[in-house]
Amino acid sequence: MREMYPEIEPYQTHRLAVGPVHTLHVEECGNPNGLPAIFLHGGPGAGLATYHRRFFDPARYRIVLFDQRGAGKSTPFAELDDNTTWHLVADIEAIRQQLGIERWVVFGGSWGSTLALAYAQTHPERVLGLVLRGIFLGRPQELRWFNEVDGGASQIFPERWARFRDFIPEQERDSMLDAYWRRFTGNDEAMRLAAAKAWSAWEGGSTTLLHDPDGTGDFADPHKAVSLATMEAHYFRHAIFLEPDQLLRDIDRIRHIPATIVHGRYDIICPVKSAWDLGQAWPEADLHIVLAGHSAADPAIVDQLVQATDRLADRYA
Repeated sequence: MREMYPEIEPYQTHRLAVGPVHTLHVEECGNPNGLPAIFLHGGPGAGLATYHRRFFDPARYRIVLFDQRGAGKSTPFAELDDNTTWHLVADIEAIRQQLGIERWVVFGGSWGSTLALAYAQTHPERVLGLVLRGIFLGRPQELRWFNEVDGGASQIFPERWARFRDFIPEQERDSMLDAYWRRFTGNDEAMRLAAAKAWSAWEGGSTTLLHDPDGTGDFADPHKAVSLATMEAHYFRHAIFLEPDQLLRDIDRIRHIPATIVHGRYDIICPVKSAWDLGQAWPEADLHIVLAGHSAADPAIVDQLVQATDRLADRYA
């Protein structure tokens, strides 16, 4: 099985103002003359991790990564004003133009797959290929699955769910999303942080195939927990700023673009049905359902993602 490429550091970083409120952190890695690719992180609000640079051959790719509005090193931190799916789609275009890139590969996982599809359907002429992992289409059933009492994920990870549930008083559990949102946006900073940690522990500890019900997960850092929890709740309350079934409805706009879809069979955060539905609507895409969970770092997912970026480099570089 393929593994990630070795660790690398950016050869250049940028600060890009996008409107009156937000400034993005953007970095470039790999070969400045290589095949351009942009990496779209998950969440919303999770920000970048250093291993995100490693899905691409650094000798053949010009790898562009950025912290989305309100996340990571972008500023202001956890800011929700002017923060929607369509602001982020515009940000991707602004980065492309700022860096003088004509067309590029778009790589996104989890929420990043949602954003990649939205961007590609808006600007298909700018996309050379798509690499999508952990498909999330933003549909109501997907939102309920992981976040609500009757959703389903609570039946699979009951120990971890109990901690997420018990943070909220019983009389408020008819809408866990709204209950957490009230705490994220209240005036009590200690409560805001505690709620963000509870939200992020539920998600962050549920990503991998080999699951530790008592593990702290991927989002234990308080800074990341706040941006992830606040941003996700904001987007989820607004149905991801998408029209019903929009990403499947508009698939004809991108069916000509080479695409690989990779999804873990045992992904509890984004159930495999979403990847299957996308593959059924888009039979030209190369769909791989593998023995893995949600995490991009699960070995079977790494294997397929690296193979996919290598194939696009063979085609275009």
